[in-house]
Amino acid sequence: MNFLKGAFWQPCNITILFSDGRTRKQVPLKKENGQTAMVPLFQSQENIAGEVVIEPVQGKKLDHIGVKIELLGQIELYFDRGNFYDFTSLVRELDVPGELYEKKTYPFEFSSVEMPHESYNGVNIRLRYILKVTISRNFISNIAESQDFVVRNYTPPPSINNSIKMEVGIEDCLHIEFEYSKSKYHLKDVILGKIYFLLVRIKLKNMELEIRRRESTGSGPNTYVETETLAKFELMDGTPVRGESIPIRLFLSPYELTPTYRNINNKFSVKYYLNLVMVDEEDRRYFKQQEITVYRLLES
Repeated sequence: MNFLKGAFWQPCNITILFSDGRTRKQVPLKKENGQTAMVPLFQSQENIAGEVVIEPVQGKKLDHIGVKIELLGQIELYFDRGNFYDFTSLVRELDVPGELYEKKTYPFEFSSVEMPHESYNGVNIRLRYILKVTISRNFISNIAESQDFVVRNYTPPPSINNSIKMEVGIEDCLHIEFEYSKSKYHLKDVILGKIYFLLVRIKLKNMELEIRRRESTGSGPNTYVETETLAKFELMDGTPVRGESIPIRLFLSPYELTPTYRNINNKFSVKYYLNLVMVDEEDRRYFKQQEITVYRLLES
């Protein structure tokens, strides 16, 4: 079984175990301390079950006023660090008030859990899921232990996936048409397209295609936007001529993409853009940007 064991100066150890921890797929998760841990992977509507083991330190008695386990889905904005916004909160009472003298095991189960949002670690925000065990005590601080897990949700291929056709131009100097074969891509997809040069009266020295991720957090005057360039792909080196066309073929699998997230719990959005960049011989840069939708396709 997969487990996370916490040892405290308080007089007990808490261990959280998943019932299918040995067989369930594990994925890496970056922790707050910068370390990466392997944790179980779930998707929405799955059952989450297992055991909580509480073991008092030898020779110690543990008085408590109740034991519970919570399943929490939380959003944390890094500019408001420490304040968690719970969008999922389920609880199971494990024990009534009493005393513990020896190791005790408590089974738990959360059935068909609604987990609508994916786990996400961004520049300014984190969305996470945890199991949290709390031993409540009188007059002194409670004892708590938590176990992270990751949620990924899958989308079937879209029934409609239109191509993208756009033009970019500078009057009497440059006229380009570009076309992408579709507007929605899964995480392991390939971007296919073509660029057509209809008019070229300036000397371009190179052209590249960028994949950009734009993370927006907060709202109104407290909106924070971070844009990352995840990939740069050189399309052309040298000056094209009128009538020339350049093919585009860019594989997405090497890059750490997530699906597109739109207004998750009114806290954040993550969008992706294809950014066409042209540079002339005087190092002037010309841009044309187009949003694409990225989704997670169930792996076969």
